[in-house]
Amino acid sequence: QVQLVESGGGLVQPGGSLRLSCAASRSIFTINTMGWYRQAPGKERELVADITTGSITNYVDSVKGRFTIFRINARNTVYLQMNSLKPEDTAVYYCNTVPLAISAFWGQGTQVTVSS
Repeated sequence: QVQLVESGGGLVQPGGSLRLSCAASRSIFTINTMGWYRQAPGKERELVADITTGSITNYVDSVKGRFTIFRINARNTVYLQMNSLKPEDTAVYYCNTVPLAISAFWGQGTQVTVSS
């Protein structure tokens, strides 16, 4: 029943910022930890940030201090604020449950490209 739709990606220069959105068709955030994953060409999919039902956040070391994950439950939306972007952040970004992603929840993702 649940669908997740990612948006907010785009082309940005190094050092710039983007805010990604993950909108759910119905509320799931009281049940599941939610996370942002990314996949760059030639690389495996990587979990970069997640937020638990108790609002505990976790980040992969490469984005600590630069990215912030947060929720607005009334909107059924999880966000990823991305600051000080680097070329190595270039990837397609997806949201899904954590630690086990649910296959049917994968959306189209949103492309983030960091380039001068």
